[in-house]
Amino acid sequence: MGESRILLVDDDPGIQTLLARYLREQGFAVEVAADARGLDEKLADGLAQSHPVDLIVLDLMLPGEDGLSILRRLDPATRPPVIMLSAQGDEVDRIVGLELGADDYLPKPFNPRELVARIKAVLRRRAADTALGSAVPESGTRIGDFWLDTAQHQAFLRDKPLDLTHGEWQLLAFFLSKPNRVIHRDLIMDALKGYERGAFDRSIDVRVTRLRRKIEDNPAEPRYLITVWGEGYLFVPKGRATPAEAAP
Repeated sequence: MGESRILLVDDDPGIQTLLARYLREQGFAVEVAADARGLDEKLADGLAQSHPVDLIVLDLMLPGEDGLSILRRLDPATRPPVIMLSAQGDEVDRIVGLELGADDYLPKPFNPRELVARIKAVLRRRAADTALGSAVPESGTRIGDFWLDTAQHQAFLRDKPLDLTHGEWQLLAFFLSKPNRVIHRDLIMDALKGYERGAFDRSIDVRVTRLRRKIEDNPAEPRYLITVWGEGYLFVPKGRATPAEAAP
């Protein structure tokens, strides 16, 4: 973890200086950029020098191209994980960021210790994803109607590719690892977020809603990803029978 390379993208010189110094004190290698152009240059330089960026801390409000636009154009299959920052505290921006594949979101102002905790949690998850991918044959694994290629972060439903963000892919992989049983949302939060969160954090529910839209023929009557009220979620890889199919 101490050698992880963090790219901090924020146009506020004071925040740049404060966070860069604190992150370096915590053992990270830190690069800074003030805008989208600087971000692109740092990412390219890292790849050219065989020292790729491990994680991007990306401010939402930037001069020129904003953080959401940057996140939208970065390829989720190849980009580093992203933690978004925003001074707006706007719930809509937070949800859009998560839908676009941000790995986490932190509103300003925040304690730098919390940012470090979230960075470590995201890096642990990415390392776990990489280890899982290397342990699975190139052919991937088939569970029910789903086929999961962890090496390429690709998922298929009834042999048709699913267009998933990184966060949605993580959630699907998690559910497929625990099929046919009710999973409490707190357990999902612990596995996918991995840090202390507020009692009313709804980011997992946002991901579930987005994933359901992409895997269900009728999201209002889900067959695969089912809400168990007061308990959590039940994932049925083969699909729960509809009333018509269940009838004799």
